[in-house]
Amino acid sequence: MVSQAMQSKGYKIIPVNPTIEEALGEKAIGSLSELQEPVDIVNVFRRSEEVGPVVEEAIQIKPKVIWMQQGVYNEEAARKAQEAGITVVMDQCIKVDHAILVRK
Repeated sequence: MVSQAMQSKGYKIIPVNPTIEEALGEKAIGSLSELQEPVDIVNVFRRSEEVGPVVEEAIQIKPKVIWMQQGVYNEEAARKAQEAGITVVMDQCIKVDHAILVRK
């Protein structure tokens, strides 16, 4: 629902999931390392305890932001990303925050 809402606002969504072939009409890729283009935001929909490897992989592709969705919080992973020069958002819903920013 979150990704679909962002896609409807004009954001390009690249699904990253090794267990699916496509989502939201977009071809899925198995890992972040398969990306063929720069990425602004890596939006993480994983449990807090599973975020570490995702952030490690994200650091390699150098996004501007790593966004951990509402309920997702991992200080160690956030510290590593910040040390790599990446902005980190934790425990916030990108859909909700986008809606608030658009209203301002």
